Amino acid sequence: MTDRRLAVEAWESLFRAQHEVFGEISEDFEGSELSQGEYDVLLTVTRGPDQTARLRDVTANMLISQPSVSRLVDRMAARGLISKCADPDDGRGALVRATDEGVAKFRAIAAAHAARISERMAVLDDDELRQLRTLTAKLRTPRPAEC
Repeated sequence: MTDRRLAVEAWESLFRAQHEVFGEISEDFEGSELSQGEYDVLLTVTRGPDQTARLRDVTANMLISQPSVSRLVDRMAARGLISKCADPDDGRGALVRATDEGVAKFRAIAAAHAARISERMAVLDDDELRQLRTLTAKLRTPRPAEC
């Protein structure tokens, strides 16, 4: 059985660390041509084949609601950062593709953002980083439903 006090202390520590690190690395988007949300959309899209992703996959990777993602994607399409079209394999879905302009703006920020993340995470050695990645993945795995 898990020690309840230890579980709460660990959660609070994880939450506070995430909040503080997130605050620091969010500074990368101040005065840039992309908001952090736009960057996150482009991160998912540029990792897909032909720099394309299903809208539902973009939504799954975001920390905001589906309607908020849809509005963000529509604004990005209006700005020429991405294009959006019907998914031929799913009549209810949509595909999102990064435009050349979107890719260029993403890449302009990505290297500096990755460097800041790496610098901030350098308080951990490579073994600790692997362990952190494993532990957080374990926390993100859905628990089986109890009867």
